[in-house]
Amino acid sequence: MKNNNFSSLQKNKDMSLNEQNRIDWVKQTLESLPKGLRILDAGAGEQQFKQYCSHLKYVSQDFAQYDPKQIKKGLQMPAWDYGKLDIISDINNIPEPNESFDAILCTEVFEHIPEPIMAIKEFGRLIKKNGTLIITAPFCSMTHFAPYHYYSGFNRFFYEKHLLENSFEISTIKCNGNYFDYVNQELSRSPYVGEEYSKIKITKIESLALKIISKMLLRFSKNDKGSSELQNFGFHIIATKK
Repeated sequence: MKNNNFSSLQKNKDMSLNEQNRIDWVKQTLESLPKGLRILDAGAGEQQFKQYCSHLKYVSQDFAQYDPKQIKKGLQMPAWDYGKLDIISDINNIPEPNESFDAILCTEVFEHIPEPIMAIKEFGRLIKKNGTLIITAPFCSMTHFAPYHYYSGFNRFFYEKHLLENSFEISTIKCNGNYFDYVNQELSRSPYVGEEYSKIKITKIESLALKIISKMLLRFSKNDKGSSELQNFGFHIIATKK
């Protein structure tokens, strides 16, 4: 029985780049919101972004059913603690009145929702006119948080279609990383994945080869001219309710 978790993969620098870019962007975006706004953290999980909402009226929501011990497939967290959630519900049916929130945050959640388009519709119901919707989700992701992993990722065209059709106007679409960063991330994962699924440890020569290729990819990334349209870690979105 496999017992994969995120901790072993977090050892490599490119996983940290992916996550740190996202955390920095969400932090900056939240801190830029005017004081006193009521914000919903939809799919809040362990509420990691609550600390950046001290100037806001923070409300957390999650379905609160993930248990890393439930199934040993893909990548699982070694432990998980939702803490005290304000709302426990289906994300597509949140028990709050229409136009209850000035802002909604939904980060790294869409791939775990069976019907993400319905979640967008629900956000449109809950958010006030001219309110702010903040979304992050992967462009491509490995199986994680199973069995609650339904999509490998989302392209920018998903947001441009479905947010527009649900009365949102996009003001920001920011790529997290580029093709070379993404390939470097997957390359650096290979020793851990190889040992787990092939039961073979990387050799010294192979390790050296990986380092050489990684340096090549870093050089390509520094001189990138738009490869993010092919692949990246994920998109960061800010939209306004019209």
